[in-house]
Amino acid sequence: MTAELVRGQNRPLPHTRLEIRVSAGHPVLAAATLGDEEGRIAGPEALAHPGSAALPGIEVPRQAATAHRLAVDLEAVRDTVHRVSVLLALPVGAGGPTRFGASAAPVVTVTGPDGAAVAGYTITGLDRESALVALELYRRQGAWKVRAVGQGYEGGLAALLADQGLDRSAELAGAVLDAVAQGLARSVAAPPPRVPDADRVPEGERAHQTAQSAAQPPHQTPAQPPAQPPVPPPPPAVGGPIDYTHPSRRPAPSAAPQPAPGSPQAPGPQPASAPAGFPAPVAGDAAGWSMDERLYNQVWGMFEDLARATAAYRSACRFAENRLDQELDRVLSDPSSRTGGAGDTARAAAKAKHDELTARAQEALDRDLAQLVAESEVVEPALPAAYARWDSPVWPAYRVPMEAPMAVRLGDLHLPEATGLRVPFLARLPLARGLWVDSGRGQSAAAGLLDEAELRRLALDSAVAHVARLLAVHPAGSFRVRVIDAAGAGAAAFAPLVEYGVLAGPPAAGAAGVSAVLNQLTERVDLLQMAARAGASEELPPGLDTAEELLVVHDFPHGFDDRAVNQLRYLADEGPAVGTQLLLVADRADAAAYGPVLDPLWRSLMRLTPVPDDHLADPWVGHAWTYEPPAFPAGSAVLRQVLGRLADARGQWGPGGH
Repeated sequence: MTAELVRGQNRPLPHTRLEIRVSAGHPVLAAATLGDEEGRIAGPEALAHPGSAALPGIEVPRQAATAHRLAVDLEAVRDTVHRVSVLLALPVGAGGPTRFGASAAPVVTVTGPDGAAVAGYTITGLDRESALVALELYRRQGAWKVRAVGQGYEGGLAALLADQGLDRSAELAGAVLDAVAQGLARSVAAPPPRVPDADRVPEGERAHQTAQSAAQPPHQTPAQPPAQPPVPPPPPAVGGPIDYTHPSRRPAPSAAPQPAPGSPQAPGPQPASAPAGFPAPVAGDAAGWSMDERLYNQVWGMFEDLARATAAYRSACRFAENRLDQELDRVLSDPSSRTGGAGDTARAAAKAKHDELTARAQEALDRDLAQLVAESEVVEPALPAAYARWDSPVWPAYRVPMEAPMAVRLGDLHLPEATGLRVPFLARLPLARGLWVDSGRGQSAAAGLLDEAELRRLALDSAVAHVARLLAVHPAGSFRVRVIDAAGAGAAAFAPLVEYGVLAGPPAAGAAGVSAVLNQLTERVDLLQMAARAGASEELPPGLDTAEELLVVHDFPHGFDDRAVNQLRYLADEGPAVGTQLLLVADRADAAAYGPVLDPLWRSLMRLTPVPDDHLADPWVGHAWTYEPPAFPAGSAVLRQVLGRLADARGQWGPGGH
C-alpha cells in the first residue's frame, strides 16, 4: 500500500530506479540538487534544472507545468552523492500565483519502475513561500530512503539555493528562472512516437519551426524574440531553411513540372478530405507490429500534433501581442510622436503588424488542423471496437474478441481552437489505475447547468458505458465485473447488465452486501499479492479465479463504514498490480466527512466526468483539454446488442473463457 508521508517522515525505497511525480494546481518548475554525506552541494554543476536538465542518475523536466515526472536512477549517481533533494519553485512572469498558498497544495509521489506508488506526500501549510524543498532521497548505511521535507522559502529560489550552500545563488536562480521563461526545451512526450526514432524529427525543433513560420515573415528578424518561444532556434542550414515538418505532413514539391491535365501521367484526384498539397492520410501509417498497435500510435500522434500545433499558434499570438505592446509603449514614451498624425501613423502601423502576425499564425494553424481533420476522417472509421465510438459502424458487426487489445477508449478530447476535431482518449490495458466518474458539480460549467439528480444519472450512464466497453473488448470469461450499489439507486442503469448475466453476481446492496464483496476481493488481492511476491502462483487455492476484475462502486460512501473505506483504499492501491480495478461513481462532497483520509483514494483514480469538462492536461505543454464522455446514440440498441453477444459467448465457452 502506498505510504502517505507527513513532514519529516521517511520510508525505505524498495527500488533504485524511480519516478517522482509532481502535481500542482498551477505551473511550477522542478529541479534537483545532489549533495554529499553532509548535504553540501559541490556547486552549480550539482544542480539539475530546466536549463541543464540531466545529471548522472537524474533528469528533470525542461519547462514549468502543472504535472511533472522526474526520472531517477540511484545506481547511476556518483559515489560521492548521498542526498538528492527535489525542489519546486514558481516561475516568474508567467501570469500565475506568486506564492504556493494561493492554490491547491502540491502533491509529490515516488513510484517504482512499474509505476506502482511507493510513497506520497501532500505539501500542506504553505503560504507566502514561492520555492520549496519537497522531499529528499538519501543514502543511509548503503540503503536509500525517502524523506518528506516540505521546507518553503519566502525569498524564492535564490533563498533556497543559498540555504543549500550554493555561492552566487541569486545569479544561479535568475538563470534557472530565465531558462523557464524563455522555454529552453520541450517536455518529454508520454505516448510512443508515430514513426521509428531514426525518422522522427525532434519535438522541440518541430515546435520551433511551426511557431517561427507562423509568427515571422520570411527572412525577417523580429524586433524582439517571443516572450516564451518553444526552444532556442536551430542552427541555420547551408543552402536554404531546414524543413522540420513531419515527413507525412510535408506538401508535395512544387518545383517539378506537372503533367498536363488529361495526360496518361496526370495523377488522379485526391480524396476530398485531403488538403491541397498534402498526401492523402492513411489509417495505420504509424509504427507498430500489428494494426492494433499502429492505430494506437497514430491516434497518440494526432493528439501530440494537435497539442504542438496549438502551442505554436498560442505562442505566436503571444509574440504578436507583446510586440504590439512594446511598439505602443515606444510611441507613448516619445513626446514628439505621442499626439498628432505621427502618433496615429505609428499606432496604425503597429496594429497592422500585429494583425499580419496573427493572421500568419491562424493560417499555419488552419493548415495543420485541415490535415489533422483529414487524418481523423480516415482513421476514425478504421478503428476497432476497443478504440471506436459507440456510433461507429464497427459495432453492428461486433464479435467477442479472442484476445484483449492494447488499449481502450475512455472518451474524446478536444481544444478550444478546434472544437470540431475530436481525438480519441485511449488508455492502455490493463489499466494502471482505477477510474472515478465524478457525479459532483466541480468547476464544470456544463455541470452547473444541470440539477443534482440529472448529473448523478448521467454519471451512472457514463459508468455503464465504460463497463460495457471493458467487457466487450476482453475475451469471454477473462474479465469479471462486480457491482456495489448499497442504496439500490442504480438499479435501472444496471438492469441491462443484470438481465444479460454479464456480471459476476447481482449488485450488492446494504452494508452487509458491501462488506461481503469487499472481504472477498481483499482476500483475493492478498492471496495474489503473496503468490506474486513469493513466485508461487501454483500454490494458489484451486478454486481461486485469477481473471481480471472490475469493482464498480455506485453512490460511495453510502453503506461504507470505516473498515469498508480502508478496504476500498487498499484495493485502489494494491489491486491494479494483480488485475483488480475500481470504477467509482461518486461526488467527492458526499465523502467530505472523512476529510483528508480519502485524499489518497481520489488521487489514485483517474477522474472522468459525465459532461464535457476541461480538467485533463497533456504531458508536453500542459494544455487544458476538454474531455467528452462516451455515450450511446439516442434510441440505439448497441448496448443490448453487445451484451447479447457477450452472453452468447459465455454460454458457448462457459464462464471460464475459451
